[in-house]
Amino acid sequence: MKVNGTLGVVAIASSFIFTYLLGFLVLPILKKLKAGQTTKDIGPVWHKPKTGTPTMGGIFLILGVCMAIMASLFLMHTLKGALNLNFLALKKADMVRLYAGLFCALGLGVIGFMDDYIKIIHKHNKGLSALQKTTFQLTVIISYFLTLFLNGCISEVVSIPLIGQVNFGFYYYIISVLGMYGIVNAVNLTDGLDGLVSSVTAIYAMIFIIITNLLSSIGMNILACSLFGSCLGFLIWNFYPAKVFMGDTGSMFLGGLVASLGFGLNEPVLILIVGVIYVVEAMSVVIQVVYFKLTGGKRIFKMSPIHHHFEMSGYSEIKIMILFCIITTIFGYLGIIIIKSII
Repeated sequence: MKVNGTLGVVAIASSFIFTYLLGFLVLPILKKLKAGQTTKDIGPVWHKPKTGTPTMGGIFLILGVCMAIMASLFLMHTLKGALNLNFLALKKADMVRLYAGLFCALGLGVIGFMDDYIKIIHKHNKGLSALQKTTFQLTVIISYFLTLFLNGCISEVVSIPLIGQVNFGFYYYIISVLGMYGIVNAVNLTDGLDGLVSSVTAIYAMIFIIITNLLSSIGMNILACSLFGSCLGFLIWNFYPAKVFMGDTGSMFLGGLVASLGFGLNEPVLILIVGVIYVVEAMSVVIQVVYFKLTGGKRIFKMSPIHHHFEMSGYSEIKIMILFCIITTIFGYLGIIIIKSII
């Protein structure tokens, strides 16, 4: 636990500092390249002043997380002799989950970068086509699960609250691929207000820091700590009024880390519980579209995703961010209770 705590502090501190300081370096470059956000015509009219705000700030997050993980691994290598541990007791499976999760997130981040780049070059809000984006995302996600499977780092048995352990067999992989695809895009949908997805994801990561400690998973703990610190560092730049947006570059990268934390621990149900806000955001879009088509044009929400519904109901962006963080904290505590009950 002492080792885990040391690595965690290093990962959090380094990811926070790296991400924050990178803002001073990267933000001027984005401004010089005129990498500005183009708001959607169908979006809230009060978002129009945000047009031109630099996007692709997810680069801060990506570099911050990568640097923090490298710093943690360097510390592990440095201390292993002094602590007389085999690479700090990190099992091969734990390392595979760490690297698989990181490279999955990086792959998704590259897809997001391509999407943002096309939008910036053509000066409109349409990047990759839905088919292109889906194909690329599924390729990365399938590669992630294939890596875990080939290294024996995955279980087809899932613990479900109030039900117990369920063996899904081969169907686990189909459900998981589709589930991860859904979560990645749900995180992307949540990135609609200043500081919203970065603050919610910071809480999500904080909960998983506790959970990974309870499950003694050092690799996943490093990943969670790096994500937590990086989100906090980016939030300084992204808090209302945002000086930079993360763009799909950042939101897809975050989606990859959010999903890989749950799947890497073989506790995918936790993603739905702790990440309840992502689920609600995605479901609000699905419900709105289905209801609209079935009723010939009627709507349940004033606008979807649901954060826009709250906006149009009079809530400020900061109030919505705080509300969603509180909800994430409550459900995160529930996730911790569930883990404690099964270990």
